[in-house]
Order: sequence, then structure tokens, then C-alpha cells
Amino acid sequence: MATRKTNSSNYLNQEFLESRCALNELIYLLSKRWITDVLFTIEEGNDRFSSIKEALEHITDHILSDRLKLLEKNGLISKQQHAGVPAKVTYALTDKGMELSNMLESLCHFAGDIFERDECAVPVTVEA
Repeated sequence: MATRKTNSSNYLNQEFLESRCALNELIYLLSKRWITDVLFTIEEGNDRFSSIKEALEHITDHILSDRLKLLEKNGLISKQQHAGVPAKVTYALTDKGMELSNMLESLCHFAGDIFERDECAVPVTVEA
């Protein structure tokens, strides 16, 4: 991704909002294209780069790689490298990632009510 100018008004406004409330920072993260879809896809059990990419057929390798790095940096997913040739990398939701996913599921249903739509990209949870 291109580096943003740190003296631009957009950057300064975002920095100001994030300093006022952590929720603004989370909303900014979640507003990035594909972020929630990547999170939900990992929750559904797609733990490899290739399976995530296959599930999200229109995402580019570059964007997927960037979104995985952002989710890992923010402690929402973990990345595990396994020894072997070729090297194997798997991703999993952390406890924070699971908690966020549960909250987003509720928000998704709320959004469906507001916009009068049933479609929701969140995984369907099965009650035991």
C-alpha cells in the first residue's frame, strides 16, 4: 500500500479521531476493504493463504497479504509457520479475533434489519 502523507488533512483528522477514542481506530481498521471478509473466512476454517484467496475469489494477493498483516498486527489473528519444504503458514483467530467476530455478527444482523436485507457474510453459528 502507498504511504500516506503525514501532513495531509485526512491523515491529521484520522490521527485526531483515533487519539480521542479507540473505537475510531477500530472502525477505521474495519472500514478497509476485505478486512471483515478475511476475518470471517478464517473463522470458517480457511487457515491457509490459498484457501482464503479461493474463498474470496476477487481479492488480489497483494491486498490479502496486507489485510492478513493488519489483522495480525492488531492481535486479531495469529500466524503460525510450520517447518517443511515448502514452508507452510496457517492463520487462526485469536481470542480477541473471536470476540470481535461475535460482535460483528450481531452488527451484521442489525445492519440487515436497518437495510431490510437478509444477506450476511458472517459464518452461520450452530447453537448446541
